Amino acid sequence: MEQENQMIAVCGLDCSECDIFKAANNPEIAREIVDWLKKERDTEVKIEDIRCLGCRGDRTKHWSPDCWILKCCVDRKGLEFCYQCEDFPCERLNDWAKGSKEYGAALNRLKEMKKRVYQKEKL
Repeated sequence: MEQENQMIAVCGLDCSECDIFKAANNPEIAREIVDWLKKERDTEVKIEDIRCLGCRGDRTKHWSPDCWILKCCVDRKGLEFCYQCEDFPCERLNDWAKGSKEYGAALNRLKEMKKRVYQKEKL
């Protein structure tokens, strides 16, 4: 999949790889999420509520409305992506990226995005 066709989150995660994002078009994935939430979190969720429009969507329907990255980047600094911050990559983001393979890939994606923007500006 081309980068331009991907939905990239503020933190660099590729939303198109997320099961919650996929669930809108895949009832089997949605059912698995509903079952997991019931079993692991004792939370009742309707299958039609398993939807995500990404971190720039409606916060009342956001799966992580208290995300520290979202709050820092978008709410406090008014940026679209973390790489636009003068402190990028900050220590907290670097620590977050060590938490999983996906988070590490997200940070690398942001670094590549910043590099491409810088290269375009030089032209």
